[in-house]
Amino acid sequence: MPTPTVVLVHGAFTDASSYQPVTKGLLDSGIPVVAVAVPNRSLLGDAALVRAFVETVEGPVLLVGHSYGGAIITEAGNASNVAALLYLAGYALAEGESLAQLQRQFPDSNLPDALTQTPFPATTHAPAGVDVSVDPAKFASVLAADVDPGVASVLAVSQRPLAASAFTEPATSAAWRTRPTWAVVCTADHGISPQVQRFGYERAGATIREVDSSHLVMLSQPAFVIDTIREILGALG
Repeated sequence: MPTPTVVLVHGAFTDASSYQPVTKGLLDSGIPVVAVAVPNRSLLGDAALVRAFVETVEGPVLLVGHSYGGAIITEAGNASNVAALLYLAGYALAEGESLAQLQRQFPDSNLPDALTQTPFPATTHAPAGVDVSVDPAKFASVLAADVDPGVASVLAVSQRPLAASAFTEPATSAAWRTRPTWAVVCTADHGISPQVQRFGYERAGATIREVDSSHLVMLSQPAFVIDTIREILGALG
């Protein structure tokens, strides 16, 4: 098998630049990588866009999803050229399950109390709705406690919000049922509870690694993420 292209899918409240240390590390190692931009408008819509991109990649793909991006790769990972999945502090949903349904099975993290809502108007292409983001004053403590404070402060004021409706939109498929799956539990995560992560990963039969990290593991522990990706690429042969 040729070396898979690593496709990095960001989550809510961040954008593709959140993978910068990982992206650079992979490029420096000669590993093909693309960090895609996700609109964060709807689970199925975002997943369809990611899948459409993945299908343009020549050869196999290792699809990596962080946070809400985990829910996205659960859907988009059914593209025929996806060789494996990697979840980073992410949601591994089952068919018919939403983010809200998975989360409510466990005690709340610190995230719900840190969220703010901003209405957005209707357009010719979409109805009005509500965007959800993290209070900038709480961003670091909830999502980035071990990230450089200067970096965290920039992230806090440059968030890509998530449409509130995405929290209740159920997945229609689960690519982990037919793809080799790896996953990282962030044990110091105050955004998505480690219990939520571990439950989804164990249900998916994933090979699980744990790390003492905040939610933004690709910024706090980029070497760990790169090492995990290398391990997966080696296993895929």
